[in-house]
Amino acid sequence: MNLPNKLTLFRVVLIPVFIVFMLVPMFECKACEQGSPASYIALGIFILASVTDFFDGIIARKKNLVTDFGKFMDPLADKLLCCSALICLVGVNDNLAVQLPVWGVILIIGREFIISGFRLIAADNGVVIAASYWGKFKTLFQMLLIGLLIVQFKGEVAEIITMVVLYVALALTVISLIDYIIKNRKVLKTFK
Repeated sequence: MNLPNKLTLFRVVLIPVFIVFMLVPMFECKACEQGSPASYIALGIFILASVTDFFDGIIARKKNLVTDFGKFMDPLADKLLCCSALICLVGVNDNLAVQLPVWGVILIIGREFIISGFRLIAADNGVVIAASYWGKFKTLFQMLLIGLLIVQFKGEVAEIITMVVLYVALALTVISLIDYIIKNRKVLKTFK
């Protein structure tokens, strides 16, 4: 197994550890003013997992280590990481000013299912669908949003920044989906 695939598997292994620090009550700190120690550990794990996503792709392309396993597992690991984080964040700390709306999580996860379906149909027809810049911006803003929501910095400016990132991430989710469907509408013609 090559290094990029090991990094992808490492990211998958980090997901349950991340979830534990996000959800297990014994790691909560009710008296903490600015996020509990567990939230900072969860943020560190999330950042580490996100960094492995960045580097596994660079290494795979630069060293020509692209494999079928990597093509399958890398996007799956990304979806598992982001979707797990978003689901953990729904309803967590409901006394905070900025909440992740359930409809937003449904929108993001729904988009991921639709894109995955498109990719499966395209692959069955021998078509490889590359990631678009809209999709990359969407991922960047979703990861930034997750980080901000994990820590929940206090103060009016921090709350405004978090709200802006939230709505930009949701807008990019819709824009990237529409862009994806328009650019790959030929895949729709393969439905029977």
